[in-house]
Amino acid sequence: MLDHIILLKFHEHTTDEQLQAVIDCFKSLRQHLWGVLDLQAGFNFSDRNQGYQLVLTVRFESREALAAYESNAEHHACSALIRESGRLDGIVVDIEVS
Repeated sequence: MLDHIILLKFHEHTTDEQLQAVIDCFKSLRQHLWGVLDLQAGFNFSDRNQGYQLVLTVRFESREALAAYESNAEHHACSALIRESGRLDGIVVDIEVS
């Protein structure tokens, strides 16, 4: 089992509506993926967020499920929306969990 965690930082002109559209797009991925045990997306409300406004997480049952996610067409559409919405930076972390 593994967690795929994404932190996203957007341009100051990116609207809350655009950020919500990214969250909604990411949440919609669940119906297009296999091997997903949990999927979450939301606004980062931490006062230590270092400018990273959104957090996206997926718990996969295996590395094969993560690989399938990475090549999924719907995932690529969400990635395009993220870029079009003014993404400035992103951090991705993959960890094995027990």
